[in-house]
Amino acid sequence: MSRKWVEKEGPRWVEKGIVTREQVEQITRLYEDKKHAVGLLPILGSLLVGLGILSFVAANWQEIPQLLRLALMMAVMAGFYGAGEKLIRNGQDRLGLALVSLGLVSFGASMVLIGQMFHLIAYNAGTFILWACAGAGLAWIYRSRYLYLIALLLFTIAQWYASTELHGFSYTSIVLMALSLGGYLWKRPDSLLMSAFSISFVLQSIMWVGAEDFRFVWAFLPVMALYVLGDWWKERRPAFALQTAPLALAFGFALVMVLFPEAYTGGSYGMERNTILISPWYVVLLVVLFAVSFFGKLRLKQAAGAFEWILLAPFFYLPEGMSVLYLLAMFFFSLYVLWQGYLEEWRFKINIGTFLFIISTMVAYGKLTWDFMDKSLFFILGGLLLLLLSWFLNRRKKQFFEQIKEDKEHD
Repeated sequence: MSRKWVEKEGPRWVEKGIVTREQVEQITRLYEDKKHAVGLLPILGSLLVGLGILSFVAANWQEIPQLLRLALMMAVMAGFYGAGEKLIRNGQDRLGLALVSLGLVSFGASMVLIGQMFHLIAYNAGTFILWACAGAGLAWIYRSRYLYLIALLLFTIAQWYASTELHGFSYTSIVLMALSLGGYLWKRPDSLLMSAFSISFVLQSIMWVGAEDFRFVWAFLPVMALYVLGDWWKERRPAFALQTAPLALAFGFALVMVLFPEAYTGGSYGMERNTILISPWYVVLLVVLFAVSFFGKLRLKQAAGAFEWILLAPFFYLPEGMSVLYLLAMFFFSLYVLWQGYLEEWRFKINIGTFLFIISTMVAYGKLTWDFMDKSLFFILGGLLLLLLSWFLNRRKKQFFEQIKEDKEHD
């Protein structure tokens, strides 16, 4: 809650007789009028100074003796860390963390420059991994979301570098990420950071199947293992943040199987019709994950949530009807999300379910009418259908929340 929000909503509270005008003024005085622009200026200033120093050093780098280069890199890095620590202890957390992050950037840049100075050749992603571990350590020390996200980005970059440039997968990187950043979330659950961690893990799982030349569906095993972890988390909001990215990948895969089944039934990640090129162990492991997930949901009295696994049904094993079944799975899943959103009175979930239902409807419309309908008429009717669906679902959502509001006022 902010002062600006209280000032905006206060007159409406007075008008409805909830509070008096004097009480609104007392509530407003509890919130300081924070000068965000003033707090931002030191950060921008520190960034400009840092960029100026880097530009000057880069322009004269070759003329500086190697020993002086090393001393300069150490001094810059220690200076940023020391200044940041001092400011944080003095209560200027925002500026202090900005300088600490510049110290982290200096640390990584120093490793790269040292490698260039001594012509060191990297045969793995060790530099990026060490850099990311330093960021994770700083996130633990300062308990900072900002530093956590930097470390997570560095781990993701390390994996991308290993997969694209070195044509391999760094198991060291993902294990260290799970231990350091996953352990951080275990101690300090945070919905935003859990969402970011989940997205990074999903991306790295996709990199894994690409680097190891596995079938794409094998990515669902580590991804759904992360989903299963959310089923054993007591708090549902952080668990939902952890499970959103895996379900988004499953929904996206179903979408591709409906629109472009030939893109998966052939190619390097595909499989030929009427032949099973995926080991039966895939189904066995998927069933094991489903069982663990189901027991976790039962434990938390969320057994209905097992319906989310409909997107993971291996319809690609079937010789025919695969696209239709995936389309039905998309419809049922979106309706389930809508139903859960209304049941939990959770506006965000209702919005997600509405969005997914509209996508499913438009995909079904396109699949059924594209081949035989005039293209102009196709787009006109499709647009009208989209507008009608949007209007109906938003109207239903508005009526639902107004009814809830009335019920609470009567209680």
